Amino acid sequence: MTSLSKESLRVSEIFYSLQGEARDSGLPTVFVRLTGCPLRCTYCDSEYAFYGGERMALQQVLLRVRSHPAHHICVTGGEPLAQPNCLPLLEALCNEGYSVTLETSGAMPVDSVDSRVSRVVDLKTPASGEQHRNRMENLQVLTRHDQVKFVICNREDYGWARFTLDRYRLSERVGEVLFSPSYKQLGARQLAEWILEDGLPVRLQIQLHKLLWGDLPGV
Repeated sequence: MTSLSKESLRVSEIFYSLQGEARDSGLPTVFVRLTGCPLRCTYCDSEYAFYGGERMALQQVLLRVRSHPAHHICVTGGEPLAQPNCLPLLEALCNEGYSVTLETSGAMPVDSVDSRVSRVVDLKTPASGEQHRNRMENLQVLTRHDQVKFVICNREDYGWARFTLDRYRLSERVGEVLFSPSYKQLGARQLAEWILEDGLPVRLQIQLHKLLWGDLPGV
C-alpha cells in the first residue's frame, strides 16, 4: 500500500485540457506532466519539461487533479517512468477511480505499471535520433488495453514503422496502433495516403491540441 504522505515527484505542470492524442482524443483530461527525460528526440515538443518543475507530494498531486472536472487523467513528460514514484502515482490515480493513461517513450520498462493503466508506448523512429533506445521487450507485455504510437517524419520512418507493425504483430497485440505525422515535418494527408495505399490496420493520429491552440505548453 502506497504511503501518499511520504512519496513525492518533480512535476513540470498539471493542467486541464482536451486530450489531443491516442484513443481518448477529444476527451476532457487532466494532464500530469512529470519533469525529466533521458532522451533527446529531434521532434520533441516538451523540452521545457527536461528541467525544473516543482517537488510535490503524491497527496498534493491528487488534490490538484481532483480540482478539475475530468474523469480521464494522462501522466506524461518528459519521460514519466524516469521517476520511480511515477508507479505509485499511477496506482493512486487508479484507486481514485480515474481512467488513466501513461505516455511513455518506450525506453523504460513498462511491466511494473498498474494493469489498470493504458500504456501508450511511443516507439522511436529512425528520424527521432533515439531509435537505439527502444526497449522492444516492452512489446511482449502489452495487451489490448495498451497503445503503441509512431511519430513519423518521413518515408524512411514510415517504412520502419510498417516493418515493426508486421514483425511484432502489433495490431493483434494492442488496442490501438497510432501513426502520427511529426508536426510541421510531414503532412497528415501524405501519411494518410501511404496508410490507405498499404491498407495498414492503424489509426492516423493528428495532434488535436495543436490544431486548436498551436504548439504551446499547457494545452
